[in-house]
Amino acid sequence: MDEADREPEPRADDFETMKAKFMPMLPDQEAEDETVSTWDIQEWRNMQRREHGPVFHCAGHPWRILFFPYGNNTDHASFYLEQGFEDKPAEDWYACVQFMLVLWNPNDPTVHVSHTATHRFTAEEGDWGFTRFAELRKLFASHWEDHDRPLVEGNLAKVTAYVRVLKDPTGVLWHNFMNYDSKKETGMVGLKNQGATCYLNSLLQSLYFTNAFRKAVYQIPTEEDAERTNSAYALQRLFYQLQTLNTAVSTNELTTSFGWDSRQIFEQQDVQELSRILMDRMEEKMKGTEAENALGKMLIGKMKTYISCIDVPYESSRIEDFWDIQLNVSGNKNVDDSFRDYIQVETMDGENKYFAEGYGLQDAKKGVIFESFPDVLHLQLKRFEYDFTRDAMMKVNDRYEFPEVWDASPYLSDSADKSEPYIYHLHSILVHSGDLNAGHYYAFIKPTKDGQYYKFDDDRVTRATKREALEENFGGDVPSLNGNPQRNPYSRTWSTKRSMSAYMLVYVRESRLDKILLDEPDVQPPTYLAQRFAEERASMEKKRKEREEMHLYLHVSVVTDENFAAHQGFDVAPWGKDVESSEAAPKTHKVLRAMTMAEFTSFVCEDLGYDPAMVRTWAMVNRQNSTVRPDALISHPDMTIEEASIKYGTKSGNFKIWVERTDKKDDEGKPVFPDELVDLHGLANNRPIMLFLKYFDVEKQTLMGMGTFYAAWQDKVMDVSQTILQILDLPAGTPLRLFEEIKSNMIEQMKPKVTLASSELQDGDIVTVQKSLSEKEISALTAAGKYVDVREFYDYLLNRVKVHFSPKFPSENEPETSSFHLWLSKRNNYDHLAAKVAERVGADPTHIRFTTVNVTTGKPRQQVKRLANQTLANILTPSTYNTYNAVAHNQRPDSLYYEVLEFSLSDLENMKNVKLSWLPEGVTKEEPYEILVAKNAVVDDVIKSLQKKVGFDDETASKLRVYEVHSGRWQKTLPRETNVLSINDYMNVFVEKIPEDEATIDEEAGDVLVSCFHFDKEPGKTHGIPFLFVAKAGELFKDTKERLSKRTGIKGKQFEKVKVALIAGRHSYAKPEYLEDDDEPAKLFKQEDVYLGLDHPNKQRNAWAVADSIRIR
Repeated sequence: MDEADREPEPRADDFETMKAKFMPMLPDQEAEDETVSTWDIQEWRNMQRREHGPVFHCAGHPWRILFFPYGNNTDHASFYLEQGFEDKPAEDWYACVQFMLVLWNPNDPTVHVSHTATHRFTAEEGDWGFTRFAELRKLFASHWEDHDRPLVEGNLAKVTAYVRVLKDPTGVLWHNFMNYDSKKETGMVGLKNQGATCYLNSLLQSLYFTNAFRKAVYQIPTEEDAERTNSAYALQRLFYQLQTLNTAVSTNELTTSFGWDSRQIFEQQDVQELSRILMDRMEEKMKGTEAENALGKMLIGKMKTYISCIDVPYESSRIEDFWDIQLNVSGNKNVDDSFRDYIQVETMDGENKYFAEGYGLQDAKKGVIFESFPDVLHLQLKRFEYDFTRDAMMKVNDRYEFPEVWDASPYLSDSADKSEPYIYHLHSILVHSGDLNAGHYYAFIKPTKDGQYYKFDDDRVTRATKREALEENFGGDVPSLNGNPQRNPYSRTWSTKRSMSAYMLVYVRESRLDKILLDEPDVQPPTYLAQRFAEERASMEKKRKEREEMHLYLHVSVVTDENFAAHQGFDVAPWGKDVESSEAAPKTHKVLRAMTMAEFTSFVCEDLGYDPAMVRTWAMVNRQNSTVRPDALISHPDMTIEEASIKYGTKSGNFKIWVERTDKKDDEGKPVFPDELVDLHGLANNRPIMLFLKYFDVEKQTLMGMGTFYAAWQDKVMDVSQTILQILDLPAGTPLRLFEEIKSNMIEQMKPKVTLASSELQDGDIVTVQKSLSEKEISALTAAGKYVDVREFYDYLLNRVKVHFSPKFPSENEPETSSFHLWLSKRNNYDHLAAKVAERVGADPTHIRFTTVNVTTGKPRQQVKRLANQTLANILTPSTYNTYNAVAHNQRPDSLYYEVLEFSLSDLENMKNVKLSWLPEGVTKEEPYEILVAKNAVVDDVIKSLQKKVGFDDETASKLRVYEVHSGRWQKTLPRETNVLSINDYMNVFVEKIPEDEATIDEEAGDVLVSCFHFDKEPGKTHGIPFLFVAKAGELFKDTKERLSKRTGIKGKQFEKVKVALIAGRHSYAKPEYLEDDDEPAKLFKQEDVYLGLDHPNKQRNAWAVADSIRIR
């Protein structure tokens, strides 16, 4: 453009022109008010560091210019627009402003500089503008840009503020969302995102605001089954919290009730699949309740699939229910286009004629038509499709329009009931923003029939305009910014397509709006839900108060004779978390630190039902050998519990107290404790000591506490035997063996002629006794698998572990007792372990085999071999590589699977375990089996054993084929006379029915039996089950595909995604030669070592593989 043709710069005093050129109205916005105000700046160089211009008004708000003549900590002049209230405005005050500040020379208004901005002014952010508005050095220079005079001339300048206050119908225009309160602003709350659960959140909000659905969920009776694993109860709790809380609600309880783990929480799942499974589960929960059939009446429509002959009166049709409808987006402009595409009629003629019973082959029309639509219509828009050119799933970002009001009647059959109009109103738009691998989900919902749309974006709820909800989610091209594409905020790539688009629509039938969108008072949760939450809040408040008052209290654990008597284990009482007997566990009291010992004793006695006058308390201490024993009598009743714990207790853990009780009184009614009755024999260096007594009952195999007794310190060990016999109620003269329990791994036999003092016994020590046994008794007990020495039993207690056993192959009618726990010693060998399990399940111990458990999946991991020196400890927690090569990192240390074999383990050494996969339905389904046969058996014996397990008939058995597979490739067929020892363990063995077309193969005519396999892009990346396939002579590939689809079980559009290729040789780098429809495959297989490869993604969640699908328990 020539200089003469260039548009002249507007003058700064031409306010309208300046505003039109530099501050045009923002698109999609509406002005509430606008104004222009100019401030004459005098004596620039003599002004203060911070100056304010005169106050002016716009939209009823006061405004002024804030000016830093010498810069705001910079070498530039700084100008800001600022709210002009004398006092701080109200906390909720705000104004959305588009503004421009223009600095100009009053002597020559063509010399100017301007800056524009937008901002949401609030009480906290009352000013906004430009710190580096213009460089001071240049402002005062003799030339401003291409002008011959300065901008600030003679210390004079003018600054004009152009202010446009915009309307904010949503209340969140340019909001920074700091301290945003969804409940306050919208009356609704959002859902917290657990990681990647935004797709779940958007669906749940849509269902919640389908008020009839919420009411039906509330009607499920869950009061008697209010467990956190009950998905219906969890959904009720979630809906109740959405209805009553003031902050965003967590979905943790709900996903836990679904049985989801962290992997599923951090994976984006398929919303349609989730919706269907959730509906199925809720419908199941509603059976037999007042809500039965509520979901079906609300969400189920009917469609008819038909084939109608053109020339004869014959039609084949079936009517099916649908919960939702999947609509194609590609190739369609809007919902009506998709429905026309959905019900389009296909003509069956020529070679594709339909065989009509009684009429033969006929021209016919094939299609789908709707018989009815539900009150609430869920439309799933297929925004993700397989792209053949990229060989991957891709998001379809094409523009696709959906109306706010839509008429479904054109897509109904002529016979459909049209007594009520099928006019639908848009209720929810579920949106995906981003691409296939990186994106975010949110929803726009209109909760009431005449209300506005709201945006539900995880934990934030905001008002939304109709344009935001509809137009901006049609997809298609994004409006360019100055002719440039926009950056996708999730994939960080530049694109001309919108990143956000609707993927699911919810419509409500106009005639049923009042019935579906019930008023809030008509959707009330069950009363017991409110009671349950009130109880939980009270419990939380109690815990909070306890935390605040924690410093005022002390925890004191109390041990009594009853605890000692119920305890089978080390020490006086169990102190760990895994307590076998609740009666043995010490009771812990939370008491005020200021409570006196006398008050504490009375408090404890009241709880135990003791007479406070007949008890005394001992402080228990942690000894250096890691035992806890009574150590000192607490003889000062006026001492506080805190003082006692400091003086007598230990620093770590709770203060522990032993309560000693007596039932003897003197003539004055005062308690007499046993230490007062001990005969000290007049010895000076003698004193009574309190000892605990344990008795090992060899017959019952129990080691229980029998109480306490006192003895003189200088008495010999043999002298206390008589006292012990009296306590145990055993005949006088019964021979005993006495041991001291020093610590868990130190049990020492006591010498009868040594004194207690020389044995280093003191208050609180434990004496364990057992009867002396004859050789005959020892032999009998040993034969019965019992411990005959208390030290052996102590060793068992030290090494015992609680092991969970489950059947490896449970049957459907398996009794609940088939899974159980056993306490076992880690020193037990395989035979002892098998004997214990066999005794429990009623089997022969020699027939029990164990398998370790995978810690991640809980599935069987590796069979346990029966080895001579192997212990239970080796089996449960093997070293990194033990004798049978079990890697310890991925194995549960407390569980085993068991199985009862048909043969003993000894016989098993002479047998071969054949692992195989049975294919009952071609290559679409596999069932794993393990077949045990003699080592001299043949493949035919394997088939017979499989027949017994599966139950197929003899005719089927005669038509089976057994073949080996390695690395996803067919290796060879195993003839029935093949010895099983020749089957390599590294091979995968498959058994299948031989397809019928193989029986009619005509090799002379040119038919070829081809080895086929699956791969993903490269022949080396094999997957799936390989198979044999007949390539028929003279058959074109377009016809072969139909048979290939039938053979694999991959059908319809899924099979269209499969590319079929010839692969020459077994090399992983062999180049695929993809077949065209006019190729004749049989001719191409004449050369040897040529295979047929099916190229398609190896996806766990595809239609023909074992699906790792969403589950809701």
